[in-house]
Amino acid sequence: MKKLLLITAIILCAIVLKAQETFFPTKEGTVLVYKTFDKKDKLTNTVQYTIKHVNISGSNMDVTYLCESIDPKDKLVFKEEITIHQKGDKLYLDMSNFINKAAFQQNGEIPANIEVTGNNMEIPLNPQPGDVLPDASVAMALKIGFINMKVSADVTNRKVEAIEDITVKGGAFKCYKFSSDINSVAMGIKVKAKSTEWYAKGIGTVKSESCDKEGKLQSHTELVELR
Repeated sequence: MKKLLLITAIILCAIVLKAQETFFPTKEGTVLVYKTFDKKDKLTNTVQYTIKHVNISGSNMDVTYLCESIDPKDKLVFKEEITIHQKGDKLYLDMSNFINKAAFQQNGEIPANIEVTGNNMEIPLNPQPGDVLPDASVAMALKIGFINMKVSADVTNRKVEAIEDITVKGGAFKCYKFSSDINSVAMGIKVKAKSTEWYAKGIGTVKSESCDKEGKLQSHTELVELR
């Protein structure tokens, strides 16, 4: 009887894990390294994500990463912890990733008193080409002495474009292609851009491109290492 219960528990566990297949790794200690290049293909930034904690509760899951941003001279710009949430059949991403937080860093850390408002970006676990996804937004503000720093980003017109095979330095993957429009404001300066991202199950972002409002490539990021 105990053996039967054990086998049943193993089968149920396998079913739950299969149902929770999602757009990021779920093993603690996993490291993903990304490099960002400008329109002239010059390296501008490296970001390393290390999974620190994974908390699973039924069909819900929280994955906490240590995010380390490194400049082209291999100097740490800042580090912080971010958490991705999976609730049922949807994934919620921290919208602050759409903002250049280097301007907010103090001694290599993101201040705890930074004010963040907005909503998380929603991604379905089983997207289909043609799907239209909800808008997302974020605003971050910090007062340093007499200086008030504020940046914001609105992500609109979000669509699932296609399923494509993508090869980058970090490997070859079957990806879901997402597109969106991004309107950002930094210290009063407005910028409009178009973003395209490729996500792979069990990996997360494999590649992304940012173009200006005329469609000219301004920067691109790709996965260069997975371990």
